[in-house]
Amino acid sequence: MKRILPALLLTLAACGAQPVQTARTTSLTWAVETQPITLNPQLWAQNKARLLVFNQFDALLSKAADGSFGPWLATAWTVSDDGLTYTLDLRDDVTFHDGTAFDAAAVKANLDQFLVPGYNPSVAAIQLRSFDEAEVVSPHRLRITLKEPDALFLDFLASPLAGQVSPKSLKGAEDLKFGGPDLVGTGPFILERYVQGQEIHYRRNPAYAWPPAGAAHQGPAHLSEITYRFLPEAAVRVGALTSGQVQVIEGVPATEVALIEKDPELTLRTALNSGTAYSYYFNTSHAPFDDRRVREAFREAVDLDAVLRSVYQGTATRAWSIVGSESPFYDPSLENTYGGDVARANALLDAAGWKERDAEGFRVKDGERLTVREVASAPFVRDRRDILAQAIQAQVKQNAGIDFQVKILDQGSAQQAMDDDAYEVFGNSRGDSDAGAALNLILPEGAAINRTRFADPDLDKWLAAASASSGQAERKELYARAQRAVVADHAVVFPLYVPADQIAASKNVQGLGFDPASGTPASAYDVRIGT
Repeated sequence: MKRILPALLLTLAACGAQPVQTARTTSLTWAVETQPITLNPQLWAQNKARLLVFNQFDALLSKAADGSFGPWLATAWTVSDDGLTYTLDLRDDVTFHDGTAFDAAAVKANLDQFLVPGYNPSVAAIQLRSFDEAEVVSPHRLRITLKEPDALFLDFLASPLAGQVSPKSLKGAEDLKFGGPDLVGTGPFILERYVQGQEIHYRRNPAYAWPPAGAAHQGPAHLSEITYRFLPEAAVRVGALTSGQVQVIEGVPATEVALIEKDPELTLRTALNSGTAYSYYFNTSHAPFDDRRVREAFREAVDLDAVLRSVYQGTATRAWSIVGSESPFYDPSLENTYGGDVARANALLDAAGWKERDAEGFRVKDGERLTVREVASAPFVRDRRDILAQAIQAQVKQNAGIDFQVKILDQGSAQQAMDDDAYEVFGNSRGDSDAGAALNLILPEGAAINRTRFADPDLDKWLAAASASSGQAERKELYARAQRAVVADHAVVFPLYVPADQIAASKNVQGLGFDPASGTPASAYDVRIGT
């Protein structure tokens, strides 16, 4: 057996952390950009909801910025030499918010929940594709068997998807898919109320004594309660902060950065997200993007640097690959290899037969206008992506005669459009701390969100090999091949920018920070008011 982390490190991780402090009655109001689609951690999909998940739920492992794993609800773990057996030693002092004990049987129940048909098919097909069974060895030891080695499995155990839910509430929750107050975890805060379209309110878990490795203090959270208000309008969020209605906001728009930086009563923090860049994925299943020349022409017709400067006023980081530049798997060889050549864009469209123009200046072939449609789901629209789309829309029309239409719909309508193949552009970024999980979700033939409908046996082979490998260098080379295939060789992806998160706050709010694995705002566990 290969030892991954001894239990002793659980104690060492706390060295240097602040001592347990007597809990004070302090409350905080925090405005967030997007409302969660679900509060069930195992169905988590919005990067913006990560901070909420880890208020209420704990994962089995923690993950550091350097990619290493540390203890959380599991104090230590071993992996067999063949990579097929994981043995977890679990904490014996943890209780769920409903009073039931956390133990090996609870972890098994959580893993087995993913085997329920239709529960979370994406996770079952990607992060848990190799999962075979979980066996209770003793009350606080669990043995997990995989069908084949999987480099993504430890990352799963440290992700929100591995947030541990009370087996009692897994069975009895009124709305398991959405979650809510009756779906309980072990986290530092207890969900007290959720008001759709308005707010979500947590109160401190007074019994909490099991933070992840790297936490700044031990014991219960500093805050006695925290309210997150849903304020999708950027100007409203900033106004609420400057007027004192809220003490913290996330999703600071580029137009307001200078205002906040100049205010001596406010602080601003920014971090790039891990995972994948925000990119446009071209639907290759029908015209016009079934023609590679048209896909390349769309990218060449956009002066992306100018667009990003205009929309984000110098605060955005341009993307060159589907993988974000913060990921250890990022391939820098793609930088400056495409985009912004208007003459080439027009030559490509001429060669593809789109030579005529209609009265509005759009290209036409066989009586049909060169039209491409983006269908976006409103809960996932962040970072002024609607404004970004409008800027790109103007460029492709002016520079190449492409009619780019943008529709922002409710989640159900957007999903229906995807199911009906009624789109040509799909905008997406993923916040997975291991970019390999995102690539497996987006790129292989038949993958859960393969919106390009592109298929390449070599690509599928590389991704499968990377998932089975435990060697970081080998995985990096395989993922580099995948990036070059979809960006350079086949032009099915148009990378736009690397998502970032911003937190602005009153200067007396301390302990704010970012999840080291994802770059998204961390939970409120270490947040406190005062010096």
